Amino acid sequence: MSSGGAAPAAMPPERPGDVFQGILFMIAGMGVVPLMDVLAKILAGHIPALEVSFSRFFFQALITVAIALVWARSLATLRPQRWGVNLLRGALLSGATLSFFTALKVMPLADAIAIFFVEPMILTALSAIFLKEHVGPRRWAAVAVGLLGAMLIIRPSFAAFGVSALLPLVTATLFALYLLITRKLAGEDSLLSMQFTTALGGCLTLGVILLAAWATGIGGFVPVVPGSIDVLMMVGIGLISFISHGFIVRAFALAPASVLAPFNYLEIVSATLFGYLIFGDFPDLPTWGGIALIVASGLYIAHRERLRAST
Repeated sequence: MSSGGAAPAAMPPERPGDVFQGILFMIAGMGVVPLMDVLAKILAGHIPALEVSFSRFFFQALITVAIALVWARSLATLRPQRWGVNLLRGALLSGATLSFFTALKVMPLADAIAIFFVEPMILTALSAIFLKEHVGPRRWAAVAVGLLGAMLIIRPSFAAFGVSALLPLVTATLFALYLLITRKLAGEDSLLSMQFTTALGGCLTLGVILLAAWATGIGGFVPVVPGSIDVLMMVGIGLISFISHGFIVRAFALAPASVLAPFNYLEIVSATLFGYLIFGDFPDLPTWGGIALIVASGLYIAHRERLRAST
């Protein structure tokens, strides 16, 4: 699942070389992101997804603080202009992460990520509802086609994995809400501030749930003591989250969003590759059909956004 969130839309760069560099950063980000999900899937086999999700935000926060101290030599750069709404972003992203990591416990990596990629369609619908953005009939049709693609993947997955097959849809919805708020805050804060407040919001949200699970003994959520290798993998999840988000933010600083949008779908390719090499999972024909519909719908929505921005 794409980590961190979207960067504020950048102004078109002046040099063509910058666009190429932006594309390379985007490709790097999409190649790295599924590694976080691979580690989460391995850990979820013996550690509650809630604990794995908390570790992502906890170590991401520590890494961000360390970088602020070494690079900026001050923690002031971590302070946002508005605390409440930034912590809400972290809470939404933590819910998305928990849903996705829970799904990964039973679902193939490529299937879960493919379903998650209905997020641009959900974001389009939410933007029309909450931001009053105009969405024409062709984009609504693309939204419907994308959701149909998700259903092609979910239907057999639901039979095999039950309600867990719906969790990537929950992830996509929460992530779309996260991006909706990010749009409203575009340009307010620095990269380090965005990273830190997101991580802090996630830690607070999941930390409360983790304590409640420990106190009540709710099955499947009670934290366990991780081994040394588990801790290393948890640190790796936080580090990958930070690095991949940095790549994506840098990409958006160098190239227009309309140019970068198609490269988002490279995450499905890298996730399929890692899923096959590490877990022996490979999508079947109906799943590939669903992936094709989702990707086509997302690309069409990106195309319409580009046309709208140019008028």
